Amino acid sequence: MAEKKKRVVRRTASAASKEKRFSFEQDQIPVWANGSQESAFVDQLRASSWKTLSGQKIPNTAEEAWRRTDIKRLQVESFKLASKDTSALADIPESLLDPIAGAGHGGQIVFSPERTTIELSDEISKQGVIFTDLETASRDHGQLLAKALGKIVKAEEGIFAALATTFSKQGVFLYVPKGVHVEEPLHSVLWGPGENVAYFSHIVVFLEDGASATYVHEAASPTLDKQSMHAGNVELSIGDNANLRFIELQSWGEHVWNFSHERARVANNGKLDWIFGALGSQLTKNFSEINLDGEGSEGRMSGFYFTDKDQHLDHDTQQNHNAPHTNSDLLFKGALEDTSRSVWQGMIYVAPEAQQTDGFQANRNLVLSKDARADSIPGLEIMADDVRCTHGATVGNVDEDEMFYLKTRGIPEKEARQLIVEGFFDPIMQRIPYEGVRARFKEAIVQKMK
Repeated sequence: MAEKKKRVVRRTASAASKEKRFSFEQDQIPVWANGSQESAFVDQLRASSWKTLSGQKIPNTAEEAWRRTDIKRLQVESFKLASKDTSALADIPESLLDPIAGAGHGGQIVFSPERTTIELSDEISKQGVIFTDLETASRDHGQLLAKALGKIVKAEEGIFAALATTFSKQGVFLYVPKGVHVEEPLHSVLWGPGENVAYFSHIVVFLEDGASATYVHEAASPTLDKQSMHAGNVELSIGDNANLRFIELQSWGEHVWNFSHERARVANNGKLDWIFGALGSQLTKNFSEINLDGEGSEGRMSGFYFTDKDQHLDHDTQQNHNAPHTNSDLLFKGALEDTSRSVWQGMIYVAPEAQQTDGFQANRNLVLSKDARADSIPGLEIMADDVRCTHGATVGNVDEDEMFYLKTRGIPEKEARQLIVEGFFDPIMQRIPYEGVRARFKEAIVQKMK
């Protein structure tokens, strides 16, 4: 019997299995140095971040943090950096520039592809407050910026953090000197029109001891057909006895894939009130973290989101108690329509030395469609023995008894559902001190429930 000839099969990687890479080049990195050592710091940071970026990969669902958020459909090779030509596609809506916190703004920064505009009242400026874009800050306040930029969020934390560190043109630097109280709210807007466009932003807030401020940042765009992307970093530094109220609203168009790394450090007896509002984007992956590093520090995180169609929002929150007598309080509430999905993953960590800590976290979800889905994963890691930490999570549908009661009072079903949703969000609305913010969210509820 003739010996059977062995057959050798060689398999080569298909085009689909090749690792996807962003197409950005080193010569696209913004260069802002004007000859001074202080301003050169930003360019040095970008150069270092570029080296870090070259060794990082697109995350996948094998990684625990990304297990419930699959971004394999992100068309990474198609993105280009925003340019002046991008803005021709859509002008910024005037409504985005209206005051939403109080009767007016103490200062406002508006970013669009073609220009950046900066306003700050003389009264606030005379107090030594800096509220400007990153390029101006690197040129005129490089020494101060070097104390804060890249100190809290590191490029090594992931490819999107590295992208934002390397390429961010749109960025804000807010500095409030020791003991200064900024009474009027400050406001910034990032407007991102266009298709196949990548926007990168970096927000840096630095409050010295005893300072206080309220800052509202919005990111928005129209909804178009082809993908666009945003990657952003947020770094918040709150000094001893300082007080920051920070409000973030994102209403990206539903073609935008949105990624952010956000972190705060709060010193002795400092306070942070951090409010998130998420209404837009095709997909959002947000890492937000409060580090209560000083004794007696406090942090409150409040989040609201409303998804419809096939939107996917993933919020990954961390409350780190690193010192004794610290307090944290987190409440995120979301409503979901159609086939949309939300993910909330939360963790309270208490360090061994953080005795007499009080930590709380809760996530509540109202599912308005049989095909929508909410995943809620709370967590505790307690290393101290004299603490009070609690957490909770719920996912539920519209209460039929509530619906029946409203309909028997002559309220049509559509209006009754809207009333129930508004009532569901009321605890979050009570945490928001500004009617303008509440009004925008209520209008979004109406639009999504039409």
